[in-house]
Amino acid sequence: MRTRGIAAAALVAAASLVVPAVAGAGIHPPVGFDPNKKITDSTSSNWSGYAAINSRYTSVSASWTQPFASCGPTNTWSSFWVGLDGYNSNSVEQTGTSADCSSGIPQYYAWYEMYPKFPKNLNLAIAPGDSISASVTTNGNGQFTLTIADTTTGQSYTATQRYKAAQLSSAEVIAEAPSSSSGVLPLTNFGTVNFAAATANGQPLGSFNPDKIDMAANGVTKASTSALSGGTAFSVTWKHS
Repeated sequence: MRTRGIAAAALVAAASLVVPAVAGAGIHPPVGFDPNKKITDSTSSNWSGYAAINSRYTSVSASWTQPFASCGPTNTWSSFWVGLDGYNSNSVEQTGTSADCSSGIPQYYAWYEMYPKFPKNLNLAIAPGDSISASVTTNGNGQFTLTIADTTTGQSYTATQRYKAAQLSSAEVIAEAPSSSSGVLPLTNFGTVNFAAATANGQPLGSFNPDKIDMAANGVTKASTSALSGGTAFSVTWKHS
C-alpha cells in the first residue's frame, strides 16, 4: 500500500520524503475491517479489488489499462497494483502504477514497495491508456522479484529484493487510495480501471475464493468492485474522492 508524504498541501515528488502512515503498523492492510474474520465480501476505506487469503502465496500477476486522472483544484491520489501480503500481515511486497493530481495537473508513474522500506518510484514513462502488466514472485525463502511492464511502449523494470519475514499469507490485485502520516488521502477520479489476467500461484485468482473489497468510508462508497469474470478479470469504478 502506497504511503505518501505531503508538503505544503502539494504532491511530493519522487525525490521527496515518503513516510509510513501509522507508527508500528503502517496502514498496509485494507482499513476498516477485522482481518481475522473470514469474509468473502467486505469494505475498506483504502482498498478496492480482490484479495486471496486462503493459502500460501508465492506469486501474483495481473494486467490493466492505465487510467486517466480527471483533475480538479484538489490534490488527489490513486494507485493500481499487484502484491503479496498486506491483507493480514504487517509487510507488503507490491508493484504498480499511480494516477495522481497535483494542482490540477495529472501525474502518472510506476513504483514498487517492500514495506517496511519506503516505496521506490521508477524511471518508467507511464501514460493514460497504456497497457500495463505486473507481477510479484518469491522463491518462498525471502527473495522477491517485482516486475512491471508498459507493453504499449515496450519498457519494463524488474527489481530483486529480499525480505525473510514475509508471511506470504495473501495475494492482491487492488485499486487504492494511498495514505500519508495523517491517514487515507483523497481518491483521484480515475473513472474505471479494468484488470485482466489476474492470477495467484499461477492459477486464476477466482479459484481461491478471494475477498471482494469495495472502498467505502463513513457511509460513502469511494470505489466499487465488479464480479470476477472467468476468475481473472474485473473492474474497479471510482465513485467519490
